[in-house]
Amino acid sequence: MSQAAVTDQKSIGKSTRRIYFFGALGGLLFGYDTGVIAGALLYIRRELDLTPLVEGVVVSSLLVGAMVGATTAGRLADALGRRRVGMAAAVVFSVGALGAGLAPNAAALVATRILLGLGVGAASVVVPLYLSEMASTRVRGAVSTLNQLMITVGIFVAYVSNALLAPYEAWRWMLGLAVVPSVVMLAGLILMPETPRWLLRNGRETEARAVMARTRRADEVEAELAEIRNVETTTSRRAGLRDVFAAWLRPALVVGVGLAVLNQIVGINAIIYYAPTTLTNVGFSDSAAIYANTGIGAVNVLMTLVAIWLIDKVGRKRLLLVGAVCMSASLTVLATASLLLPEPEGLSLVGVITLGCLAAFIVSFSASWGAVCWVVISEVFPLHVRGAAVGFCTMLLWAANFVVSLSFPVLLDAVGIGWVFLGFAVICACAYGFAARFVVETKGRSLEDIELALRAHTP
Repeated sequence: MSQAAVTDQKSIGKSTRRIYFFGALGGLLFGYDTGVIAGALLYIRRELDLTPLVEGVVVSSLLVGAMVGATTAGRLADALGRRRVGMAAAVVFSVGALGAGLAPNAAALVATRILLGLGVGAASVVVPLYLSEMASTRVRGAVSTLNQLMITVGIFVAYVSNALLAPYEAWRWMLGLAVVPSVVMLAGLILMPETPRWLLRNGRETEARAVMARTRRADEVEAELAEIRNVETTTSRRAGLRDVFAAWLRPALVVGVGLAVLNQIVGINAIIYYAPTTLTNVGFSDSAAIYANTGIGAVNVLMTLVAIWLIDKVGRKRLLLVGAVCMSASLTVLATASLLLPEPEGLSLVGVITLGCLAAFIVSFSASWGAVCWVVISEVFPLHVRGAAVGFCTMLLWAANFVVSLSFPVLLDAVGIGWVFLGFAVICACAYGFAARFVVETKGRSLEDIELALRAHTP
């Protein structure tokens, strides 16, 4: 390879890393704002005198905004571009974070968390779209998984900030610090390009070629442009939400909706939002629960790195199947221990088993469903409906999240840890059956190849 070619490759590599980093930064904000409430809630509960139901409302209010944000962002991303909607989400994040940190009462906190949810919902749609459309086929799985990596990093950063601020019970600072990455995200996206597929779809081929030249080898650019053009000739108009329900799109919609909903009801949000609450119920002190939760957050990040390494090697479907088995097993052990062992007085064997099983569940989820769900949802839909379809699936994802987060503290209070987590174990078993029956492998296939196969009614 000539020196000039080597220099070009290095330049492409640097440009690509910057684009992927700022493109995925919305995931960090998504993770921080959803994870920070776990530790903050211990102190909000006391200062604002929250009942179990109001606790659920405070946590789940963010998800109401997320449902609206996801539904709106999908169509806006198709109309205005992925990048512009990402910038709008960053502004909303900033305003919402400041408002939550300054909230004088529970009602104001709920209102500002709904606003934050608009940004979270928009980011959860736009970030996977942006990454999947920016990446080349050979690395699309790993690049799309950066979204989940940033989510787990955001959750971990939230847990660390909770642990550092816990001695001061400074829940307002815990919530307000999200403004820092929000500003970084906005500044970065101002300098980042729009995705080449959206540009080509909107008649801006010269710009699309220039963007591809920053993220592809020279020999890949024209071939990929030709493939996108070939698919684009089959549809010339911009689609709306109604088109998502077309009969020929049904197989993709079943996969997208099924993965989105199951991803949220297998039990992950009971852990992300309420792990400290769960641990205090089995003998941990408040501070010990927060420190243990930080460890769970670190495991979450590490296993997402494993998912990035595996997803383009092992494939999406196999990870889903293995992950569902391991998640169900870990929650079954947790539930059995809670139901059969004596109720703890202080830290005991039940507490140790509970922490171990929560960590095992996080290992399994992060390496499989946590990463694969976002990747597959951003892959299976055709370009002309991708924004609207991903937005619809993500709206249902947040709706499922809302149900879990609102009901968990009430169920925990009513039936106890054992029966709640046994129910989650059964749902994990159902998730295995769904993946085995409906999910088709997309590893190593271009987005256009997946679309053409869907149009031809072939796997």
